[in-house]
Amino acid sequence: MLNITTARKARKKGIELNIAPLIDMTFILLIFFLVTTSFVRETGVDINRPIAATAVSKKRVNILIGITKDNRIFMDNREIDPRAVGANVERALAENPEGSVIIVADRESRTGIVIKVMDECRLAGAKNVSLAASLPSQEK
Repeated sequence: MLNITTARKARKKGIELNIAPLIDMTFILLIFFLVTTSFVRETGVDINRPIAATAVSKKRVNILIGITKDNRIFMDNREIDPRAVGANVERALAENPEGSVIIVADRESRTGIVIKVMDECRLAGAKNVSLAASLPSQEK
């Protein structure tokens, strides 16, 4: 036989919803997306890229080096000395050994400084060094 007081107590308790597992799952998803996302580091300067009809866009770029029209070199939003390019690229490659280097040089920058930066990148161990260019349809 059913006890009436037990039935009344069960009705008064109500339903409890435990949201702790939901919060745990949300934080796990947040951590997953933060760990798997690759962040693009910008050069820190506005560059007027040269135009190339054969320019190809790259999917993954890890190291960007900017060269302004007055031949100043920027990496990770700070100006660096031309002699320090190799050390900075080595440090960036230590974080990501499969990283590729893209040199974003202004169309008015000197060729000599661009070649020097490319050489420093290769001496630092970068296997994939490219120059950035704009397609004719992307001209400013």
